[in-house]
Amino acid sequence: MSYTLRGRIESRLAALLPVVAAACVLALAEHRWWPVEAAGLMVGVGLALDLQVYDRLIRYQPGWAALPLGLLELAVVLGLMRAAAVAAPLGQAVGLFGGGWLFAQALGHAGFPLLRLGYAEEGGELGRLGSASAVVLGVLLATAGGTAYALLPPVVHLAAGVHQGPLVITHREVLVGEPGAVVRGGIVVRASGVTVKNVSVVGGENGITVDGVHGTVLDGVSVSGAKLDGIHVRLAGIVIKNCSIDMLGNELGQGIDISYNMGMGMSMIEGCTIMGGMEGITTHSSMSDIVDNHVSRTTLNGISVTEMSMGMVMDNEVRDALGVGIYCNDRSMCMVERNTVVDTHPDVGSGNPSRRGFGVLASFQSEADLWENQLAANPVASGAVTNSEVLKDRSFSYR
Repeated sequence: MSYTLRGRIESRLAALLPVVAAACVLALAEHRWWPVEAAGLMVGVGLALDLQVYDRLIRYQPGWAALPLGLLELAVVLGLMRAAAVAAPLGQAVGLFGGGWLFAQALGHAGFPLLRLGYAEEGGELGRLGSASAVVLGVLLATAGGTAYALLPPVVHLAAGVHQGPLVITHREVLVGEPGAVVRGGIVVRASGVTVKNVSVVGGENGITVDGVHGTVLDGVSVSGAKLDGIHVRLAGIVIKNCSIDMLGNELGQGIDISYNMGMGMSMIEGCTIMGGMEGITTHSSMSDIVDNHVSRTTLNGISVTEMSMGMVMDNEVRDALGVGIYCNDRSMCMVERNTVVDTHPDVGSGNPSRRGFGVLASFQSEADLWENQLAANPVASGAVTNSEVLKDRSFSYR
């Protein structure tokens, strides 16, 4: 099809209108604004490419070109989201884009030609429908953006120095630590919509506790000396990124424990470094994306997805774990992609054959789907026990 510039823009805006509306509904449902931010980027990236690239370089656009162009736009949107620190679960963000892309294809090939019989001959122009779509889309984005700005929580700055805890947060706020800000005795989050940034926590029963709330973001926090868990999450929706957790010498705790929040939407753990503890990262009855983390020197499992959890374990590095590197257990479904698991040691003292140094292990009616993982110096690369299954049909790589 040969699009005019106006046709490209009108077709794109009309196709994105239901996507933006769906993003607004999703934002209200999750009490987080990332869907609106993602939809806004989709609109901006699409219009920029239409104006600066597609209209100049593509005189005739065959139907098959929609797929590579869609992948290009997805890559740009995800890159901008990462650069702008949009706290979005990767799976949901890709799902929002993919759903919008599929809907746009259905409209372009069937919907718009039925609504406007001269659609193809007029280069994708939609007439009044195109103008109305642009107006409604602008109103939706402006209203959502204005609402988000009006509802921004207050920013509280934590001065440099040691602050005696536990510090209990009972109101929605953004707590930002100045360089050298340390809380001794733990942080407890008891309000929804709280963000904690750049704060160091020393000691406490748990370093940071989040229980029964939603919309929590922990960004750039560091935890050491916790008696139980570094970050302890129960019945709460959360995004954790760029954290540092030292659990060395702790024989009972986990670096990050996210449990029983299946109904709170997708949680995310990204870019964290965890040393020591029984488990570096563990999820129970949770939907979580565990991405780009570094876990080392654990005494039970490096990363554990268990108790009917679902999630993606992707681009992580697990080193020097005792027993099991990545563990998918208890009727869980795990996507295990592009991880590096190195030097897992057999737990000889346990007498448990399922702890003989597995790089990846699926247990008790679980399913682990493996793709392009790098497993080195593990006594057993991968395995499945007690009616579980490891799927290796997507170029699983052994080393």
